[in-house]
Amino acid sequence: METAQNATVMMDFEAWMTIAAIICLLLVSAFFSGSETALTAASRGKLHSLADRGSAGANRALKLTEDSERLIGAVLLGNNLVNILAASLATSLFLRLFGENGIALATLVMTALVLVFAEVLPKTYAILESEKAATFVALPITIIVALLSPIVAMVRFVVRGILSLFGVSALDQEQAGAAQAEIAGTIALGHVEGNVDRDDRDRLLGALDLKDREVEEIMLHRSDMEMIDASSTPQDIINQCLTSPHTRLPLWKDDPENIVGVIHAKDLLRAVNKVMRGENSISALDNFQALDVAMEPYFVPETTTLDDQLREFLRRKTHFALVVDEYGALQGLITLEDIIEEIIGEISDEHDVDDQPVLQMDETGHYVIDGAMTIRDLNRALDWSLPDEEANTIAGLVIHEAQMIPDVGQVFAFHNFRFEIAAREQHKITSLRIKRL
Repeated sequence: METAQNATVMMDFEAWMTIAAIICLLLVSAFFSGSETALTAASRGKLHSLADRGSAGANRALKLTEDSERLIGAVLLGNNLVNILAASLATSLFLRLFGENGIALATLVMTALVLVFAEVLPKTYAILESEKAATFVALPITIIVALLSPIVAMVRFVVRGILSLFGVSALDQEQAGAAQAEIAGTIALGHVEGNVDRDDRDRLLGALDLKDREVEEIMLHRSDMEMIDASSTPQDIINQCLTSPHTRLPLWKDDPENIVGVIHAKDLLRAVNKVMRGENSISALDNFQALDVAMEPYFVPETTTLDDQLREFLRRKTHFALVVDEYGALQGLITLEDIIEEIIGEISDEHDVDDQPVLQMDETGHYVIDGAMTIRDLNRALDWSLPDEEANTIAGLVIHEAQMIPDVGQVFAFHNFRFEIAAREQHKITSLRIKRL
């Protein structure tokens, strides 16, 4: 009898010890699950800010997330070990208590416990308090990663070998612009969710895009440039400068392609004022030479990025550059204001000519668009998403897609829009009617 009682007591003790071990393993599993979510969901920007303020946990979390493959491998290894061990103990316990039916009961009970207490609960908390949780678990996870690193390295080797059989390269590669793409995606998502205004989105994305865009995309084409002939009379040059809405005008000699200087209206007026005060006669301007007050022209390649050009403008303390192609031929001009407008939108003052068309929909649902309007400006104005990788202007996009110079009246449909050629001058599309399909 005593032997039976002792056996019963021993069985009860083992059962309670097994239950205690399962609870401990579930807690460890919850720690691993929450740590994985916290370290992957935490914003690196916020962690960096916390690290700058002296948070050792944030600094450790940043170092852990630098090698995400090793971090995830160690956390998953530890999590799977404790989950499998907990399931094995539960199966053993339920078999002793309920016989063969214990296997099914153990599966149901452990699935519910793991799902609620070891997965959903810790992961939900880690998402809600990601930075706080990441700084808290950084130290123990750092130790665990260090201890499990040999096993994780073997697992990584096997995984990469298997992936290579399917032609997938898992080698670590630094993705240039990954941070910029992440920021741009966050801004776009914020706009979709209603947390970021359209104007704010355009300004932020415009600033981020400067490294990916070239001056040829936004320059004023040479066909639209206003220039001064150096052989003109001083009176004509002065009149042209005074009547022009522009402060700086290129000066050419013999051939419009031969730019010999850039006249600034203030420099010109100072020189004219000096001549008039000296001789006090209008005839004194007959010997005035515009080249004497012209600045040396500044040329830039058309492939220069807007970010580099902005830095160069600031370094040179100038606002005006002439754009040339690879053969040195004049293509257009670009100003500091052009680059700034790509970030904050159109800038106008009391001397600017208001050449920005007001886009209004007609009764058929079409917009009448100038062919020279840039795709980027149209997308901003109407919140469209026409691609601008292959062309800068709306006319250029139609020509690229049609693979021809279309005639007036021809209609095309691509990118979920209808394009009708409204007007054309020689080989140039001057006006289109566009409608979203």
